[in-house]
Amino acid sequence: MLNSLPPLNAIRAFVCAARHQSFTLAASELHVTHSAVSRQVKALEAYLGVRLFERRIRQVSLTVEGLRFFAQAEAALSQIVAAAQSVMGQMPSRVVKINVRPSFAVRWLIPRLPDFVERYPGIEPQVLTTTLPPAKATDHFDITVRRGHEGWPPSIAVHPFLEDEACVVAAPALLENHAVTDPCALASCVMLWSRSRKGDWDAWLAHTGIAPVKPAGQMQFEHVHFVLQAAIDGLGFAVAPVSLVSAGIASGQLRCPFPTLRMPVPRYYYGIARNAVPEARFFAAWLEDELARQNLGQA
Repeated sequence: MLNSLPPLNAIRAFVCAARHQSFTLAASELHVTHSAVSRQVKALEAYLGVRLFERRIRQVSLTVEGLRFFAQAEAALSQIVAAAQSVMGQMPSRVVKINVRPSFAVRWLIPRLPDFVERYPGIEPQVLTTTLPPAKATDHFDITVRRGHEGWPPSIAVHPFLEDEACVVAAPALLENHAVTDPCALASCVMLWSRSRKGDWDAWLAHTGIAPVKPAGQMQFEHVHFVLQAAIDGLGFAVAPVSLVSAGIASGQLRCPFPTLRMPVPRYYYGIARNAVPEARFFAAWLEDELARQNLGQA
C-alpha cells in the first residue's frame, strides 16, 4: 500500500492551492514560488491521470475530479495532523536548544519557525543567539547553525546546509528616488555596513569588477540585522547575504537593483551536539526539508 501512495508534498501543495483557489496564495503560505506550486500540482495530476484545476488567466478553479479529491485529501491531511498531535500531546514537554547568530535568527530562522511548531507541536524550540563560535559557546545547545568550517569543536560532525551569495539591497522608495541603474551611481548614495561584516562592500565591488566607490555617506551598525532594518527604513544601500534578505525581498520591503551581480559567500552548516536531546534530529530533518523546499522554489 505504501508503494502506491501519491507524492505527499504534491498533495500538500494541491490542498493549499485548492483551499485558497490560488497558486499565488498557496505559494505564499508554503514559502515557495508560484511555479513551484504549479509544478507540484502538475506532478499530482500526472500521477492521478486527471486534471484537478481549470487554469484561466490569473485564476484557477477546481474541476469535478479536483473537488472530489480535495474533499478527501484535506480530511486525510487533517487526520494525519490530529494523529500526530494526539501522540505528541501525551508526551511531556520537550525542548530543543538551537544555537545561532542573531542575524540568522531574526532574518531566516524565526520567520520559518511557525512551520516547525506546526509540524512538531510537542517540541518547544528555544533559540539561543550568540556571536561566539560553537566551540566557545557558554550555554548548552542541542543543534547549531553557522557559516563556514571555522570555530567548530571536534566533537560535532558538521553537515552542509545552505549555500549563499551576497547582493546589494535597498528600500523600494529609496530606489525610486535614486536612479541607480549602474553600480557607479552608488557614489551618490549612503552605504550601510556592519562591524561584523565590514569588508562586504569592498569584497562585492572587487568580485563584480567595479572600481572602488567613495559614497556620499556611510552608516555603521553593530550587526547585520540592524543594517538590514536600516535598509528597510530607507536609510541607504546594503550588501548582505541572500539568505538574510530573501524574506524582505519576497515581502517587498527590499529590492535588489543589480540582481545578476552577486558574490559567493561561505555556506551554512549545522551540527548536532554529542549529548543532544533526540528532538535535535527532528529539527535537523526540518532544516533539510526547508532547504529542499527553498531549492524547489528556486528551480
